[in-house]
Amino acid sequence: MRNNVGLLLGKRAQLSPRLEALVEPGGRRLCFAELDARANRSARALAERGIAKGDRVALLLMNGAEFIESFFGLAKLGAVVVPVNWRLAPDELAFILKDSGSRALVYGSEFAEAVADLHGRGREGTCVEHWVQVGATSPRPDFAEDYDEIQARASDAAPEITASDDDLLFIMYTSGTTGLPKGAVHTHASSLWAVLTIAATADLRFKDRYLLALPLFHVGALTPLACNVYRGSTSVVLRSFDPLRSWELIRDEQITTALAVPAMLNFMLQAYEKVKDRYRIPAQLRWIMSGAAPVPVTLIEAYAALGVEIHQVYGLTESCGPACLTSPDEALAKVGSTGKPFFHTEVRVVDEAGNDVAPGAPGEVIVRGPHVMKEYWRRPEATAETIRDGWLHTGDVATLDKDGCVYILDRTKDMIISGGENVYPAEIENVILSHPKVAEVAVIGQPSARWGESPLAVVVRAAPDLGSEQVLEHCQGKLARYKVPKAVEFVDEIPRNPSGKVLKRLLRERFPGPARD
Repeated sequence: MRNNVGLLLGKRAQLSPRLEALVEPGGRRLCFAELDARANRSARALAERGIAKGDRVALLLMNGAEFIESFFGLAKLGAVVVPVNWRLAPDELAFILKDSGSRALVYGSEFAEAVADLHGRGREGTCVEHWVQVGATSPRPDFAEDYDEIQARASDAAPEITASDDDLLFIMYTSGTTGLPKGAVHTHASSLWAVLTIAATADLRFKDRYLLALPLFHVGALTPLACNVYRGSTSVVLRSFDPLRSWELIRDEQITTALAVPAMLNFMLQAYEKVKDRYRIPAQLRWIMSGAAPVPVTLIEAYAALGVEIHQVYGLTESCGPACLTSPDEALAKVGSTGKPFFHTEVRVVDEAGNDVAPGAPGEVIVRGPHVMKEYWRRPEATAETIRDGWLHTGDVATLDKDGCVYILDRTKDMIISGGENVYPAEIENVILSHPKVAEVAVIGQPSARWGESPLAVVVRAAPDLGSEQVLEHCQGKLARYKVPKAVEFVDEIPRNPSGKVLKRLLRERFPGPARD
């Protein structure tokens, strides 16, 4: 059998044809046989338009059947999927389409205005030859074909499988928090190894019902989707995240497992407070994985009080998802840890010379495994800087305890050096978040004539009467004096990218300093 990710869906459709594969809340319900047939039609329809092995096809789609069937269909066809962040501006979209050399774009009608802008740029603006629109909520332009029409005319017979193993499967662009985004290239082999790695480590079961709420252009949704197909689990797919709707689906769809970034968990917790008197969390919900940023200890403990285990996961786009995971038996015993390396994964914490650090000492996380990306698309220098001697250098700072559990502290670039001491914002954020009147917080460094840098806390209030003095007093005795923020700024919202990571670059631009020492 060829190691083609598209064949995972074909095999599951053969083994479990009537098992529910996909639920769109309030919409379609597809079994694996139906989903596989639709994926085949998508592949055939694009093949009829000249898309072949190695061609890049961009997907500008909200979560739903069209994204999922297109992904597996293109995998079978041997084309390379380019999942596109639909929150990007037209100039950013144009860069990704041009950089990837995408020959076709499948897009949702809600993005018709942005796509018309892209089409108007001509061949110099993008390489797109085929434009396919999903949905008809806005008039379909003359240059685009209708997705449903071309799929309905295509055969549902599986296409000839010509791609496998080291052939490219998808190019996923990094969020581009600094500079232009880079495309992480994953092959059929690296993606399949990510699936096998997660399946061998996480508590995933046949007939699980998985709430998929992250956008599918993110590896934190795309790799779990493939895992669900591999394990025979049902994907309940939210078109976009809604905290209250998530609780309703956990109840109504008998959700057993899910993944949510810390910001999503926080919003869900706030939503639950409003309905807890009439809503009981179902017992079948075993766990929620959380990653993309260190999970505050207070958040883990708050969910534990509700009877829900939070399994902190650490991973990257470049690793196709997996790096470390907290096991069920250590979720509470090792609160704050992201656990140990996944199966088929090696993780080290090293100093600047590449030597392993002692337990408790901070260092950079490096990762090695068959699921690590092949390269950055057309970026040999960036690839060589990131992958050295087979190890993926993450730029993340962590410590190891004596048992080998990893504790993520922060990104190297977000570390604050104050008076010669390394200050990790996540540690300060954990303390501030334990204040009952704080909803969210992000800590950044500001230039200081006295200390070099000093911490600034940017806070979203949970109560309108919260003042700066209360926040700073809350830190006293819980943090070393040099770690206590010198000031507090209040905002209505913390800026985040689609994966939930705080955009500290934007906060540094908004609050450039100097620090109020």
